[in-house]
Amino acid sequence: MESLTESPTESVTETPTESHLDSSGGLGIPLSVLDLSPVSAGSTPADALRSSTELIGVVERLGYTRYWVAEHHNMPGIASSSPPVLLAHLAAHSERIRLGSGGVMLPNHAPLVVAEQFGMLVALHPGRIDLGIGRAPGTDQLTAEALRRTSPQADDFPERLVELRAYFSGEFPANHRYRGITATPGKGYAPSLWLLGSSNYSAYAAGVLGLPFSFAHHFAAENTLPAVDTYLEHFTPSDDLAEPYVMLGVNVVCAPTEEEAQYLAGSGTLSFVRLRQGRPGPLPTPEEAASHDYSPAEAQVIRQRRASQIVGDPTSVERQLRELAERTQANELMITTMVHDPALRIRSYELVAESCLAGTSVR
Repeated sequence: MESLTESPTESVTETPTESHLDSSGGLGIPLSVLDLSPVSAGSTPADALRSSTELIGVVERLGYTRYWVAEHHNMPGIASSSPPVLLAHLAAHSERIRLGSGGVMLPNHAPLVVAEQFGMLVALHPGRIDLGIGRAPGTDQLTAEALRRTSPQADDFPERLVELRAYFSGEFPANHRYRGITATPGKGYAPSLWLLGSSNYSAYAAGVLGLPFSFAHHFAAENTLPAVDTYLEHFTPSDDLAEPYVMLGVNVVCAPTEEEAQYLAGSGTLSFVRLRQGRPGPLPTPEEAASHDYSPAEAQVIRQRRASQIVGDPTSVERQLRELAERTQANELMITTMVHDPALRIRSYELVAESCLAGTSVR
């Protein structure tokens, strides 16, 4: 097996010309949801979590495949800081849809704790739990230090990942320090393990380990094709996965008209600009975003964001999602929608489902 410490070479595949999508209606591939539980200006984190509870019932009924929540810290506009707690709540308010983390940031947690938390979720909700693992802290360096009680050290992600998997399987490497520890529940209650990433490193690791790979196209679009190519080049079949499987995170805002969609998308755009400036806050109203006087530097950030954003009416969104899936040969798309009004966020997912899920076989 190839070493995770080696550096993958960057290369880009030629865009495939033959579509792998269903031309009879709908995209023909699964669509899923990534929820950050956005805290809108004028609302509270409790309001955001209630909105997530409502949203999961809607998207389950519409036929979305998964519902993942993201781990972020020290961000007043994101309420999903503890994925396992939120997932337990959402599991109790849904029946069939798969639930997962997009992701759990492994550097922030002891692998044993993650194994026990997700082993418990699997024990309570068998066959429904995904564990998406990220290598980044999901926050700033000072907050990462507060989470870990130590300053971030050299990258020990490979060792942490080996340890985490061993808690689920009970098969530690020889002479491993923690061979005598049993995660309960954990051992024998393994979730479906995914690697998340926005770089070639995670793509390479997912390929070598034979794991499904979720790429953050929604904020790293410039590296989507190189990362997917790296994953496919290095994919090795495993007990977890016989063939490569790629899911892309995508920013989507859909409304009945192009004009309304662009207007609503302004909230997420201004929020992203403030985040890049180190000023995270609640999700602003579209009115505030429309009246904001963007500087040249802010306008450049917006142009970069638009490269990964899909905004429009249902016909336009379906076309853009189809083109993205064809260009990348993605097996699944995971939609995240940052809209100030929770009712309009739900409407966006409804419109996407109506135009894109017709004829799709939900896994």
